[in-house]
Amino acid sequence: MNNTKLTIGSRGSDLALYQANFIQKVLVEEHGCDVEIMIIKTSGDKIDNISFDKMEGKGFFTKELEDALLANEIDLAVHSLKDLMTSQPEGLKLGAAGYRADSREMLLIRKESFTGEGLLPVKSGGVIGTSSARRKCQIAHFSPDLVIKDLRGNVPTRVNKLRAGGYDAIVIAAAGVIRLELDLSDLEVVLLDPEQYLPAPAQGILGIQIRSNDRRVEDIISKLGSKEEMKTAMLERGLLAKFELGCSLPLGVVSSFKDNEYRLKAILGRRVGEDGWDGLDRVEITGSDIDTIVEEAFSKLNVGV
Repeated sequence: MNNTKLTIGSRGSDLALYQANFIQKVLVEEHGCDVEIMIIKTSGDKIDNISFDKMEGKGFFTKELEDALLANEIDLAVHSLKDLMTSQPEGLKLGAAGYRADSREMLLIRKESFTGEGLLPVKSGGVIGTSSARRKCQIAHFSPDLVIKDLRGNVPTRVNKLRAGGYDAIVIAAAGVIRLELDLSDLEVVLLDPEQYLPAPAQGILGIQIRSNDRRVEDIISKLGSKEEMKTAMLERGLLAKFELGCSLPLGVVSSFKDNEYRLKAILGRRVGEDGWDGLDRVEITGSDIDTIVEEAFSKLNVGV
């Protein structure tokens, strides 16, 4: 019986706590650990009126958790991997990745604004909510008639803002909605084809961050997740890391592995001014070596960035 005591650091949102409780359950039931959860509020939780791509700094959903790790106040932090910066602060590392939920984007539409036609079946001139540059550039490309309006808040808050009538539709990660088992029966739900409307790198994957020199914790955490999903994360986040711009980069990716070959498909939005868009640059690479695929994709997309 393993009596190791561990403290998980987590944001206080419903989704973050679901993820922390999920990892707690795995550690308790499969590894016999004694685990508690400490809630830590991040700057991303405190500032909810500014678009992601206009917020200063990086890691605004993770920094306070990372500070707690470095101060030995917690033993591990559980993140949505897409929120975690690709470059780790000195002294920290990604200990495990996995447990991927649906990686697709979900379009939620008010019944009266649903048309049933096109990739984004929202009425012409409708207001669609998101604060993600990646989502904005794809909306502007596929449905330039839609009005994009910033949308912040945790998953239930964003859904309720849609219900309140401030938006005709919103785009949100399917993983969060599915994990929280939200009742969406009053809305039209469209799961967007990831080959057309590309999600964020590593969307739906959980990442477990630990201290680099903590062998006690690493010996346990290294058993979590899966090697396959860690490689998927390396492929999808590897391209993001090349640009060194984090969440502000309008980059969407989708990947697969079949017959000993990886495939990486990516889009990068072309900006015009501060809030405008001038189309998407696209690339699709297949190969057996992750680093080579990432380098090739980056060289083809890194024109004018």
